[in-house]
Amino acid sequence: MNISNIGISSRALLKIGANTISSFDEGTAEAEIAAGNLYPLTRDGMLSSYPWSFAVAQTTLAPLAATPVADYAYAFQLPSDFLRVISAGVGAKGRGLEYKIIENRLHTNVQSLVITYIFRPDEKNFPAYFTQSLIARLAAEFCLPLTESTSRAEFLMKIADEEFKKSKLVDAQQERPKAIEDFTLVEVRK
Repeated sequence: MNISNIGISSRALLKIGANTISSFDEGTAEAEIAAGNLYPLTRDGMLSSYPWSFAVAQTTLAPLAATPVADYAYAFQLPSDFLRVISAGVGAKGRGLEYKIIENRLHTNVQSLVITYIFRPDEKNFPAYFTQSLIARLAAEFCLPLTESTSRAEFLMKIADEEFKKSKLVDAQQERPKAIEDFTLVEVRK
């Protein structure tokens, strides 16, 4: 789906009966509310709230020269497009490692690691189900500052929550369900 942040914001504005925008810098109330105030925060909040298949990446990190003050031996700079860590691992395994995020760096006790993380993809790479959910959430967020109707904003937030649930369901169906690993009760029965 080839849609921009302006297109997504304009569709959300249409849902509440407001004027569309052609730029975040056009000087209208709609553009001002969408641009720096609500769009980026809402987008990043939705992206980081669930491990969306289109927004998950893996990368290998090398340690920084400066070591942590306490608790861990190594610190790693997080990628520039980083929103949230899902897991960390060693070698070919992207999970299972103990870590902690401190001051926008990942701290752990290994020299090289693989992280699985949520990143901020370009809007043109959002699938339709996520775009629809984001539009619904933005409509709810834009409603109060533009219409001053709390009841309408609450109604739109309920719709946005339902869209979010549907989007998560669609996204979750894009991979094989995970098998249970190392479950003691299953091992005993063998």
